[in-house]
Amino acid sequence: MLIPTNLLSGKKILLGVTGSIAVYKSLELVRFLTKAGAEVKIVMSESAKKFVTPLTFETLSSNKVLDDFNESWVDEHNHIKTTEWADLFVIAPATANTIAKLANGIADNMLTQCALAFPHAKLLAPSANTNMLENPITKANLKLLAIANYKIIDTQTKELACKTVGDGAMAESLNIFWQCARVLLNDDFWSNRRVIVTGGGTIEKIDDVRYLSNYSSGKMASALASALYCKGADVNLIATRFEDNIPEDMHTIDVEDSCEMLEYLNDSIRIAKKGKLSKPSLMDSSQIELIQKKPFLFMAAAVSDYVPEFSQEGKLKKDMLGDQWELKLKKNIDILDSIDKTGITTVGFKAEMDGNSAIHNASKMIDSKQIDAVCLNVLKDSSSFGDEKNKVEFIKADKIESIPHASKLDVALDILYHAKNI
Repeated sequence: MLIPTNLLSGKKILLGVTGSIAVYKSLELVRFLTKAGAEVKIVMSESAKKFVTPLTFETLSSNKVLDDFNESWVDEHNHIKTTEWADLFVIAPATANTIAKLANGIADNMLTQCALAFPHAKLLAPSANTNMLENPITKANLKLLAIANYKIIDTQTKELACKTVGDGAMAESLNIFWQCARVLLNDDFWSNRRVIVTGGGTIEKIDDVRYLSNYSSGKMASALASALYCKGADVNLIATRFEDNIPEDMHTIDVEDSCEMLEYLNDSIRIAKKGKLSKPSLMDSSQIELIQKKPFLFMAAAVSDYVPEFSQEGKLKKDMLGDQWELKLKKNIDILDSIDKTGITTVGFKAEMDGNSAIHNASKMIDSKQIDAVCLNVLKDSSSFGDEKNKVEFIKADKIESIPHASKLDVALDILYHAKNI
């Protein structure tokens, strides 16, 4: 998925870097953030300089690195002005030593001074040997930070620098990037709202090696779910195909055929529309908000119109089938028609190739399918599927709004803007 160069335009991020081999991922994180339009400044601990020089970060960020020896009070290159400048403070990697200092309010270097001075939510990406991470003191420190305005980004289990395999590797830079975007782009309308997105072309089994499907790539659904993730939604992506670089901690369900999609979709709708709380006092504000906000469904999947009447086990042999093979098909269930859409705002998707009748056909869906809006995509030919860009007409019962040709993530963000006004 193409990440727009203006996704984080105007956002200011302070990146804290401590002494861990995982610092090489921080260099990649700076690239992701700056390529998305953010301005990034870096504060380094002295031990971090043993792994990467400040010059490397300065080259990538185009900003002077702040450290223990270059703080200035004649300009804004100090821990007070720099933290006032930032919209978000990210510490990646965070060593066990730095975690201990942060949890106890110790500010004996420039990075920990910045952390103490920054009043807003902070992201923390730990990096440590498994035993150090699992040490009861480190675990207690992380719990303290989690209730002190720090969001902890989970570590990974893999081969560590010490050549052992275990938990403690810092999250991948792309995952940290998406979590930064989720904090910076949070939208009160979408935040903590349950949203379901379906995507990809369904795969209908003929036998164990053959199937019926279509050209749908699932890219628009992945972009839409990623946009919702950035806006703070509790999103569930049910799809047959996924983009490689979607947010790692976004909830996804991998399905194949239309029956499986319908089954998981019905389950997800029931959860999204779950009833009143018996003991609301036992839930936190975000959980209560999930119940109070009306859920959304974006039905972007390309569901097969027809399916094989009888799917076969094993592989059908051509010498048994003969020179001609008539594959018997039956009309498939219409998922959008069959689901219970009461209490959920539903947006359908329609692909058309005849531009003359496209808007008329798409508009009819609002009444025939009993939905709230339709996203129309007029295709040139089969090569339009899988493109990194898209153009959509957002159609409501009383209005048609054009979303211009742009990256699919840009288009997805525009769809969310229009969907808020349904």
